[in-house]
Amino acid sequence: MAVNPDIVGRVYPPAAVYEVGREKIREFAEAIGSQDPVHTDPEAARALGHRDVIATPTFAVIVAQRAEAQVINDPEAGIDFSRVVHGEERFTHHRPIVAGDRLVATLHVDAVKAVGGHAMVTTRVEIGTEPVAPAGAGEPVSTVVSTLVVRGE
Repeated sequence: MAVNPDIVGRVYPPAAVYEVGREKIREFAEAIGSQDPVHTDPEAARALGHRDVIATPTFAVIVAQRAEAQVINDPEAGIDFSRVVHGEERFTHHRPIVAGDRLVATLHVDAVKAVGGHAMVTTRVEIGTEPVAPAGAGEPVSTVVSTLVVRGE
């Protein structure tokens, strides 16, 4: 089954809240080889004006991929995950991700195009803090734009 171009413009419901913990930030920083103490030492982070440890810039991928799973698992999208290769990813940060954040991610499908027998699916995930009632909108945190390549037959 080919990727359905009619999914362009689709906005999926916000994914479940992701609660950012110190240990997850530490584990991620360790996994990518960062030794900056702002990722592991609350005092080092506070000395720079943060309320707690901050995540590495690429930590947002954890939250984004949870949201992106919606299009992968959507039967109407026609994406065969066994044929998916990660093409590109860009991060725009509006502020650092901090331990204690409760983040919500909303997935947007921005483009589907055919290139050399493959489908290129570009998604955008808007990550923000959990909305607080009755105010509504949360604070913008990061925007993650990804391109998935779905290999042709």
